[in-house]
Amino acid sequence: MPTESTFLLAGLFLLLAAAGWALGRFGEREEDEAAPPPLNIDYLKGLNFLLNEQTDQALEHFLKMVRVDDKTIETHFALGSLFRRRGEVDRAIRIHQNIIARPDLAAEQRDQALFSLAKDYLKAGLLDRAENLFVRLSQGSRYQVEALEQLCRIYEQEREWERAIDAGQKLEVLSGESLALQIAHYYCELAEQAVTKKDYGAARAYVKKAQSGRPRTLRGALIRAEIARDTEDNKTALRLYHRILDENTYLITEALPKLVEIHDRDNSTAQLEKNLTALFTKHPEMKIEVAYTAIVNNIGGIKVIDDCVEEYMLNEPTLTDFIDLQTLDEGSAEDRHTALTKVRAALSKLASTTPRYQCKECGFSSQRLLWQCPSCKNWEAQRPFTSVRFDSVLQRSSSVN
Repeated sequence: MPTESTFLLAGLFLLLAAAGWALGRFGEREEDEAAPPPLNIDYLKGLNFLLNEQTDQALEHFLKMVRVDDKTIETHFALGSLFRRRGEVDRAIRIHQNIIARPDLAAEQRDQALFSLAKDYLKAGLLDRAENLFVRLSQGSRYQVEALEQLCRIYEQEREWERAIDAGQKLEVLSGESLALQIAHYYCELAEQAVTKKDYGAARAYVKKAQSGRPRTLRGALIRAEIARDTEDNKTALRLYHRILDENTYLITEALPKLVEIHDRDNSTAQLEKNLTALFTKHPEMKIEVAYTAIVNNIGGIKVIDDCVEEYMLNEPTLTDFIDLQTLDEGSAEDRHTALTKVRAALSKLASTTPRYQCKECGFSSQRLLWQCPSCKNWEAQRPFTSVRFDSVLQRSSSVN
């Protein structure tokens, strides 16, 4: 059965046939109005190929039948775009290469063909070929801005951050739009690569560039704290992690587990409790995020954090079927502690299978923080869930039991 693509192409052929008839009827044979030319047999032959799903033969026939000239070039571009959108990239590439091969092609049309061919290569995953064409187009063509945008995406995909910075800075100048956050993250990516290699001097330099003259991203603070941890500079690490908590940002979920780890190692959890108590006085809403973080990371043994978790469990509507509040109130303190500990352990186990972050732009969710959303490609768009989403997990668990 003919596919949707086949009918679209067939429609295109019929339009070409009609256009050819109109040109012949009202153009070249204007003087001889008595005998309009019949429908071109070549169009009917091409249409027959399409209806029999012989797309390759139809394409070959079309390319031979319609030479590229000023009257047909837009038709070629339309056909190439159609093939690319349908995923038939090889055919799109052939059409655009056929346009470029025309010796008398105007410069503007050549740039258009090169840009279309570059998008074909990109669609096909031929990043090196696409990159070469986009680099060429970024140097003086009318597609400069679009080419630089595509180069940024290619370099992000290939993790070539130095080139991404160069393309991003050029794009800022040409477009007049700020890419401050995007470029800051490019520097942070370089900093994290340097940390992996234990080149802490380079990592610090990259973080400084990320925050120099640009909006301060707390990703830089996290990287600096990681450097401090790796170099056993706990004082600096604690200061940076506490700063993230003090600013009451969405990165509490990243900073708190590491903060607890350092305080445990230094036997200074009493100081942590004091700091958290003061924070809750200023920002009581933080208790939910602290409870969430403690549950999904299985953090316990610190009274102020345990109190947050207990308060959350007793006030979370989805847990009412699992916690009998009346029974807890009537039982002993030890029974109450035992019951809540079991519930908490079960929730921690269930939480390990649920997403923790969600992109505020497109809704993509993941278990760990991704600085660039894999779906919409926006930077620093993920946020932790504001409450633990256990309802669907608990329902699934109940249905299995």
